[in-house]
Amino acid sequence: MISDTHGHFDPKLPKYLSTCDEIWHAGDIGSLSITDELAKLAPVKAVFGNIDGGPLRREFQLHERFTCEGVDVWMTHIGGKPYVYNHMIREEINANPPKLFICGHSHICRVQLDKRLNMLYMNPGAAGKHGFHKVKTILRFSLDQGEIKDLEVIELGKRA
Repeated sequence: MISDTHGHFDPKLPKYLSTCDEIWHAGDIGSLSITDELAKLAPVKAVFGNIDGGPLRREFQLHERFTCEGVDVWMTHIGGKPYVYNHMIREEINANPPKLFICGHSHICRVQLDKRLNMLYMNPGAAGKHGFHKVKTILRFSLDQGEIKDLEVIELGKRA
């Protein structure tokens, strides 16, 4: 899982993503060239973010809700954080929470269980060079028969 590339394809990404079954991008992609490069490594699911223009908005949706290996997943770019979700999705997430909720936008890598909704929240941080984050991060994990396992936080190096 990757987010907030802002048009930057880190040269370390193939090392970590080429063994993945799928790559999920949680928005602020920056350019279709990023998803094209990621697609050379594995199939890509993505949502557009607030900096993404027309071509990316035509290619991807604001939200993706899908089931993967028995896990109900909802991915969007601006989702908030556990217990303080974005006002645009708050009603829906409370009424019908997924098992795994993924968003980007904050540039802060965070994984947290929302005990109230029994939902795992994941934000992979930012893999691009733009923003206030100091270290570029992605997440890697497995889904197997409804379980989320083997979570890794991968640091790609300093932002600049």
